[in-house]
Amino acid sequence: MNDATPPNRCRIVLIAPPGVPAARIAAAFEGGDVASLILPENGMDEASFQAFAEQIVPAAQAAGVAVVIAGDTRIAGRVQADGIHVEVSKAELAETIEHFQAKMMVGAGGAKTRDDALELGETRPDYIFFGRFGYDNKPEPHPRNLSLGRWWADMIQIPCIVMAGSDIASVEAVGATGAEFVALSSAVFADGTDPRTAVASANALLDETAPRFED
Repeated sequence: MNDATPPNRCRIVLIAPPGVPAARIAAAFEGGDVASLILPENGMDEASFQAFAEQIVPAAQAAGVAVVIAGDTRIAGRVQADGIHVEVSKAELAETIEHFQAKMMVGAGGAKTRDDALELGETRPDYIFFGRFGYDNKPEPHPRNLSLGRWWADMIQIPCIVMAGSDIASVEAVGATGAEFVALSSAVFADGTDPRTAVASANALLDETAPRFED
């Protein structure tokens, strides 16, 4: 369960990997502060994805965790999610923001360069994500994501999420960039890992090492 007052430093965003049971996701929320959860469709058909999201959304929101549906605005609306995550062109992102931002968060991914990120940023999404779902298969974060996150956090007011690695300790490198959020997936949900303990460890590391933001 999250504290009533969120910590004034880099916070955790969880990304559900393929095949993770709803109960393991819910267990992660017991490990301390989690800002949000991104649910990709992970190869599920529409009905299965909606059913899965319907299991997760109430438990997450009850724990103070915002739920962001990746890619499907219709399902995001049906399950009363808090946001939608898209990886589309600047024009498509602008259209999505125009239609949905009054009702829910709209976050953007897919930027691989500074120019890509600035293009997307011109549409004023609620956040920009540096990384790729499912590619956190090395212990450390990808150097490009760290570099983009550090540059963005220093230059741009729109919050950013930076993908961490498969090792919980990698949150320290992300926090040091000044990014507002660190994304964790395999580090929390890999086989043999206790999600509750993993989130608690990540929060402890961020408490110890992450810079504090100015009010």
